[in-house]
Amino acid sequence: MEKKCFQLVRRIGAAQEGELLRDYLRKELHLSHRTLSAIKYKGGKMLVDGREQTVRCVLHGGQELRLIMPPEEHSDFLVSEPVPLNIVYEDESLVVVNKQAGIPVIPSHQYPSGTLANGLLYYFEQENLASTVHIVNRLDRNTSGLMLVAKNRFSHERFFKMQKQKQIRRRYLALAAGVISPDKGMIDAPIGRKEGSAIERKVDWLDGRRSITEYKVLKRYTSRTLVAVRLMTGRTHQIRVHFSSQGHPLLGDDLYGGPTDQLTRQALHSFELVFTHPFTGQLFHLHAPLPADMAQLVGVPVSLDQI
Repeated sequence: MEKKCFQLVRRIGAAQEGELLRDYLRKELHLSHRTLSAIKYKGGKMLVDGREQTVRCVLHGGQELRLIMPPEEHSDFLVSEPVPLNIVYEDESLVVVNKQAGIPVIPSHQYPSGTLANGLLYYFEQENLASTVHIVNRLDRNTSGLMLVAKNRFSHERFFKMQKQKQIRRRYLALAAGVISPDKGMIDAPIGRKEGSAIERKVDWLDGRRSITEYKVLKRYTSRTLVAVRLMTGRTHQIRVHFSSQGHPLLGDDLYGGPTDQLTRQALHSFELVFTHPFTGQLFHLHAPLPADMAQLVGVPVSLDQI
């Protein structure tokens, strides 16, 4: 059975009368040169009223344009394998997953299997989709919560531009050691690599890149604080490094000095994801409840839509 490729259908408006298909694709659909080349040379099609056309086709109002994207080619390091997936939302362009803690996002030398990307590839194959995995926002292996994944290069291009323009918003819930004050704050401290480590980061006032984290205290306990966190920049381990630098490492985060007596992974959960659909314009505002390990330490249920 032939695998299903991503298709995009548009009705040509009167304002585009006489316009070349090439110009329409660039101005109206914002297709990159790379995507146009992929359609042309890797098995895609451009159909106008059901007939295959080239980019030199002259358009007329009322015509139907159907773009059939070529089959996606996955990277060699991805291996199709069943991995538990908690899919929050899915359509032909994207999938949102609530990732469990302990699952790496992409394969590496240390974790070649059991990754989210491998599991998604397997899922796409089971659904007979000619798709591969384009990660939009990545989470650390032991961070849980919402992840946005594009199912084709066209969607990924749109999301990449949205990210650069800060149009994809995420918030996290974290349990930090100690009692944090004041109720709201901003940590503005540059982050860079720690010498001698390929993984660890640190606040680096000389060579680090500017990094900004906003937080709001939700509840204080005798020895820990529940905070909602918004990233203004997206550095590796940013939340973990910033709170550790303030003397409040995350619970369970042994890499950055967090206590591990109550939790064996960093107490960090991506609970909110807000984005606009790249093709329909629909606004998505998604929430994922706290996983059981963090919820047990929080105690009372947290109303996510009121944070």
